[in-house]
Amino acid sequence: MTNRLLATDDSRALTLLRVTLALVMFPHGAQKALGWFGGAGPAGTIAGFEQGMGIAAPLAVLAIGVEFLAPLALLSGLGTRLAALALAGQMLVAASFHRANGFFANWSGTQAGEGIEYHLLYIGAALALVIAGGGAWSVDRALAGRREAVEVPAVPRLRRAA
Repeated sequence: MTNRLLATDDSRALTLLRVTLALVMFPHGAQKALGWFGGAGPAGTIAGFEQGMGIAAPLAVLAIGVEFLAPLALLSGLGTRLAALALAGQMLVAASFHRANGFFANWSGTQAGEGIEYHLLYIGAALALVIAGGGAWSVDRALAGRREAVEVPAVPRLRRAA
């Protein structure tokens, strides 16, 4: 079971996807957990979740933890599949709150709020990591290699013309 969670190939594309998702989500988590980047910090975030969205404090704490810790796990490639699954779930919940604003991001400032396109994109990218793992330069790959060689289904690659 552990090998199935850790197994991944040496894809640099997966590494790029994993690191990008981590770097995109980390500031959101740091706003909530640490008050960085103009965020409200834990107390303000919990109060905002409770009052503004009707989310109970324990679920708000869980959301803060996921948005702060999962990007750190993705960055290192430790528990990539679990971290990506947690973030996909987080974005699914977030999308449910943004659904009323339609599909598009609010680039022009004319909508009531942000739509769900960012959330759907993030969910799709996170699920790709759930399926394929963390790729090259991940702690998962190093740990799986130490346990024993694991056969991972190959991702089709473009072949160079000879």
